[in-house]
Amino acid sequence: MKRLIAIFFVSAAAGVCLSCRQAVAPPAPYGALPTAHQLRWQQMEYYMFAHFGPNTFTDVEWGDGTEDPRVFNPTGLDCRQWAETAKKAGMKGIIITAKHHDGFCLWGSQYSTHTVRTSTWKNGQGDVLRELSDACREAGLKFGVYLSPWDRNHPAYGTPAYNRIFADMLTEVLTSYGDVFEQWFDGANGEGENGKKQIYDWPLFNRTVYEHQPHAVIFSDVGPGCRWIGNELGRAGQTCWSRLDAAGFGPGSEAPAADTLNSGNVFGAAWIPGETDVSIRPGWFYSPATDDKVKSLDHLLDIYYTSVGRNTNLLLNVPPDRRGRIHPNDSTRLMELRERLDAIFKASLLSGAKVAAGATRGNAPQFSAEHVLDDSFDTYWATDDTVTTAALVFDLPQKQTFNLILLQEYIPLGQRVAAFSVEYWDDEAASWELLATATTIGYKRILRLPATTAAKIRVNILRSLACPTLSTVGLYNDE
Repeated sequence: MKRLIAIFFVSAAAGVCLSCRQAVAPPAPYGALPTAHQLRWQQMEYYMFAHFGPNTFTDVEWGDGTEDPRVFNPTGLDCRQWAETAKKAGMKGIIITAKHHDGFCLWGSQYSTHTVRTSTWKNGQGDVLRELSDACREAGLKFGVYLSPWDRNHPAYGTPAYNRIFADMLTEVLTSYGDVFEQWFDGANGEGENGKKQIYDWPLFNRTVYEHQPHAVIFSDVGPGCRWIGNELGRAGQTCWSRLDAAGFGPGSEAPAADTLNSGNVFGAAWIPGETDVSIRPGWFYSPATDDKVKSLDHLLDIYYTSVGRNTNLLLNVPPDRRGRIHPNDSTRLMELRERLDAIFKASLLSGAKVAAGATRGNAPQFSAEHVLDDSFDTYWATDDTVTTAALVFDLPQKQTFNLILLQEYIPLGQRVAAFSVEYWDDEAASWELLATATTIGYKRILRLPATTAAKIRVNILRSLACPTLSTVGLYNDE
């Protein structure tokens, strides 16, 4: 009896060891990787920029710091209306210009005399950051802040002492209003040919942010959390890597070339994904003259496809008006965009389709092609390490008309795909016909395709820097 028991346990142990040997390991991480904070930031996708300050009342884009602070006097500031508008628009947060180049602070900073404390608004007792951070928290939105290090008002600007003053201003903001999801830094510096210049202490500024808000993603031309996309048109590069070589570069005039920022670096040493900032109006601050110049619905949709659809986050500026509210023309357009996006992306036309892969990692179920259809970012299809070209074929239950395809890589393991194509099966020609070729995917890629009716499509991974890992493929029609 004891011998039989011993044989049983030996056999069971052997079975366990055999299953251990047969377990398929996930792909090793490749290249630079996102932090957990950067991944959560990327999944926000779309949020609001709010340019607000004295410029709102003076019809200028860059104030010179000599404006009378009493000009700032919103007659009906309602940050809850901002937050409600952003939430209904599908946005996930709001970033406010707490201090623009004119140096005016939207909170009562003790390090400046050019603040809401010296305005007539609420008899100098108001605090825009307090009202907005509270409104965001109530609405379940993230709160972010823009502070320009350029200060055209502060007498210490242009001296070594100013860097410490600016760091103290950062500390005031970052310790007074709860969680800050993004710290936005502008690299502007100087006031023209004969203006004062400041040698910014970026290590001090970044260190101050991380000391008080360790989860915050820091924006500048070169990050370190996320980067400028190189233009203010709403267009990321058709090739857009989340990696960047930032060594030797800096914000502002020391930034890499615009086309590098637009596309990233394929073998960049750091994970610094792109953020696409663009305004819903011609300017960044509100002006009555632009009330009838809000971007059209089709224009905003195009921006969505060339920002979120090209592996970047979309930071859409919606400037509050002189009352301190989002103007009806802007909010109406935002709701139209939300309605359109909801209609387009309500359900993938691949629902119910069968998917087959030309290769699957270890033939293991945990890496099967079915995961690209399961609506979970955390599951993915992968191939063996030696396989860097492969195809996914989707058989739909019936023919569908479509003109968009959405793909996502599992970026916690790095960005890998460098070239892919999309084809459809032409029944009459009995052949695969090319619809589109493209380069990068990253967190999310949306390709606009010729309107096509078919029951079978194929996604070909033509080049991948390591074995591909796709978490999502969706098919849609924008009517």
